[in-house]
Amino acid sequence: MDLILVNLIDGLVTGLLLFMLSAGLTLIFSMMGVLNFAHASFYMLGAYFAYQISIALGFWMGLLIAPLIVGVIGAGVERYGLRRVHQYGHVPELIFTFGLALLIEEMVQFIWGKNTMPYSVPEVLNFTAFSVGANSIPAYKIFMIFTSVAIFIGLLFVLNKTRVGMIIQAALSYPRTVEALGHNVPLIFMGVFGVGTALAGVAGVIAGPVLSTFPGMAFVLGSIVFVTIVIGGLGSLWGALVASLLIGWITTFAKSYNIQMSDILNGVGIATPENLSDSVLRDLWTVTSPQIADILPYILMVLILIFRPAGLFGKRES
Repeated sequence: MDLILVNLIDGLVTGLLLFMLSAGLTLIFSMMGVLNFAHASFYMLGAYFAYQISIALGFWMGLLIAPLIVGVIGAGVERYGLRRVHQYGHVPELIFTFGLALLIEEMVQFIWGKNTMPYSVPEVLNFTAFSVGANSIPAYKIFMIFTSVAIFIGLLFVLNKTRVGMIIQAALSYPRTVEALGHNVPLIFMGVFGVGTALAGVAGVIAGPVLSTFPGMAFVLGSIVFVTIVIGGLGSLWGALVASLLIGWITTFAKSYNIQMSDILNGVGIATPENLSDSVLRDLWTVTSPQIADILPYILMVLILIFRPAGLFGKRES
């Protein structure tokens, strides 16, 4: 029972961290219809900027300033790059953001090098919050949970309860009408892109001390972010949250329990071949859950695309 509770907490932390990263991409896609391949690179920039700021001003100033810097950079990318490419269609947008991701990675390596940065948990949060059996739950994980939940609640409130959110949602469906009412739609788009990249920066600031800050950190989470928003439904904030939690718990539990595929197949009535060494599928029978934990989200994505192509919370286009 203790192991289950620990896995639930660890999966929750992983899922909410993934949500912080995917929320910005979901916001950008729902508003602009742009799948930003460089989104995880802004996550990496958040971690590096926060590390550099923390050296002089401490972790908390890094948490405050780094996402703002990343958001300003993101807004500039939309204003002076993506906006010019947008008129030519989605393929040039994808190529532009893919090239931007490579450029950011090279710049990070040029400035900070290829080594892992000594970006660590702040001393004020470097203690055990509580214990579950023999397992200690760090206070920093609880901080990550509350920060992620606060961001989710804040986004829901802004989008559904404020005038700014109403204008943003109206600009999504009726941009010409909103512009005719006197609102600057291009400025709204730039602001949304900047906020979306700033959210990725927040995820980088918080994840950097626990997942390591190194040049390949964008590549590690880059693909799984797109898997998350596909499972949840493109443009759905609730879908991003549910999909992130599903992926967090699935991978955490799969890595914690050493379950062999033969046990699962036997449980559903498929008998193990008598001469397993001569069987064509012998490797399948000996596979364990930790070995396939990292590909389970991709398997889930394939199943979602087969049975519900719009995603869990996505809306089918008529």
